[in-house]
Amino acid sequence: MADDEILAELNERFGTGDKELEPDVVAELKSIMRLHELDPQDMFYKWESYCIKIDKDELKASVDSLRVFKKFLQDALEQSNRTHVHIKKEKRVIATPRAANKSTDVFGMLDALTTPGPGRSVKASAAKRRLPDTPGVSRSKAEPASSPLRLEEQFNSLGVLPPSSFKDRQKPGEILEIFNEHLDAPEPPIAPFGESRILLKASSDQKKLGYKPLAMKLSEASEVLDDRIDEFMALVMEHHQLDDSAFASAAMQGTAEVVAVGRIASDSAEGKLNAASLVLETSRRMGGGLRVPLKLDQLKGYQFFPGQIVALKGINTSGSDFTVHEVLSIPLLPAAASPPDVLEAHRERLRGGPDAMESDSEPMPLNIMFASGPYTADDNLDFEPLHTLCNEAADTYVDALVLTGPFIDMEHPLIASGDFDLPEDAIYEPDAATMNTVFKYMISPALNRLVAANPHVTVLLVPSVRDVLDKHVSWPQDGFPRRELGLPKSVKIVGNPMTFSMNETVLGVSSQDALWELRHEELIGGKPAEPSLLARVSRYLIEQRHFFPLFPPTDRSKLPKTGTAEGVPPGAMLDISYMMLGDMIKTLPDVLVVPSSLPPFARVVEHVLVINPGYLSKRKGAGTYARMTLYPPKVLDMKASEGGLMAHRIFDRARVEITRI
Repeated sequence: MADDEILAELNERFGTGDKELEPDVVAELKSIMRLHELDPQDMFYKWESYCIKIDKDELKASVDSLRVFKKFLQDALEQSNRTHVHIKKEKRVIATPRAANKSTDVFGMLDALTTPGPGRSVKASAAKRRLPDTPGVSRSKAEPASSPLRLEEQFNSLGVLPPSSFKDRQKPGEILEIFNEHLDAPEPPIAPFGESRILLKASSDQKKLGYKPLAMKLSEASEVLDDRIDEFMALVMEHHQLDDSAFASAAMQGTAEVVAVGRIASDSAEGKLNAASLVLETSRRMGGGLRVPLKLDQLKGYQFFPGQIVALKGINTSGSDFTVHEVLSIPLLPAAASPPDVLEAHRERLRGGPDAMESDSEPMPLNIMFASGPYTADDNLDFEPLHTLCNEAADTYVDALVLTGPFIDMEHPLIASGDFDLPEDAIYEPDAATMNTVFKYMISPALNRLVAANPHVTVLLVPSVRDVLDKHVSWPQDGFPRRELGLPKSVKIVGNPMTFSMNETVLGVSSQDALWELRHEELIGGKPAEPSLLARVSRYLIEQRHFFPLFPPTDRSKLPKTGTAEGVPPGAMLDISYMMLGDMIKTLPDVLVVPSSLPPFARVVEHVLVINPGYLSKRKGAGTYARMTLYPPKVLDMKASEGGLMAHRIFDRARVEITRI
């Protein structure tokens, strides 16, 4: 590969926006490529995995971070080499017994019978006796091991490992990433508006989320999974203008090329999906529910995950496997659009009332903040990040604040153990205190102060399956009751997931971390159509028209560890019988908010602005949030479609900032 091609690919993968990489950064990247014999694509995949592993807040590469990355790769290589060292078997020699000198126990047989002296212990003696069974121990001790402490200090200097004390957090208020940087960040208003500038309208039917959990029937679940395959087959048939005769079961032996629609699955209940275990699960109507192994040798690149509904063109000549020639595209939902008069009405609403602004001036843009729980670190229940966020929202007079759970996290060590005290000013009966009392005195005060400073602010709370308050334990999930929480009337509790409109903007929100699980379970081969990890996993949601298309979900023992004694989170908690409540409705959302433990980001994927605000608090330090500045639509400059509707194109007029709290 020529130097110009390498430079272009490095800028494409490691650059941000239209900015090219600095020469020092390019030199460091090329040095890593030469040292480890990597091409730009493989190096970028390792860089993404590295950033996720160390919980780095951004994927942007700098000279300092790349040098730590190089050290990380070198240490991993050395450790791998030491692990795979072949230890030659020595000849077995029968030991000749000798008399012990000065009562020395030559074979260590008397250690357990003697009283340990100063500095010794029974455990140490037991470990000593086990040494002959582990031939590599003495050698590994003699070798100079890599210095994890020194590496941790380098991470800390880059702000990767923030201190546990919230007041001592590094770089508060630092903007990590800006989407649409060319749009100006306006000054906040000098006073709150006289009325709400947001017309809120739910697109999802929240009443359906109130289903009875833990009552799933296998027959209902299988029908839901089956119907989804048949629905996608009808979509593919219409989109590609195919005749019904073009479709057949992938399990049916034949010499003619056919189109098979089914669900990606693995032939093994354990382990990660790979090319050898990849099978296509057919519907009962088309293929009797059979599973057929897939051969992907003729594809230049592919990207699959368990539960993905795909349309494959290929042939099954042997009757034992299906050779894939082409992966047909799945049609996307239409983009959200509105009539011109509706857009003009929303534009006028941004003036904040008839007396707020002059009619000739441009309305001020909407100011919306997004944040996700947890909202406090593992070592306390002070909820300092949440209070700081609400203070920032009050100072800048935001129009809306969207918060996703968990609010009171069942995986918080203090909540799990019950070893904590309520604030001193809390008034309650000790015998009657519940988690509602905890919410009322630890979380509600921050929201009440925000509403007192800005009475017309819109606050939305989206629950999580890790919320102690919510008795609805499965996903899709109903909202928790607001009774006894002490919340102001302007705070609304919605379901999970939820699609609603803020003026013309269609907003989809889910607190389920689908992005991390998709990244963990996906199978990539060759050169995938979408090289960027964050854009690729986001596109899975949009293409599959679902907020959580993965099935089965990741085993909870493989999810990121929590701070409890067990350290295992509850997982996705899917109720398969009601998975259709996680579908995207009628149109694509303009903005898709999906909090994840992946690095926070804001990207445009298929005309959808996808935002991962990150977590407001990490286990041992402060996290991030997102602020979206949405400029009003210019109806005169927008083009109408054949039906007289105008696409919203939020991604063209929204500025998003990912900020450290």
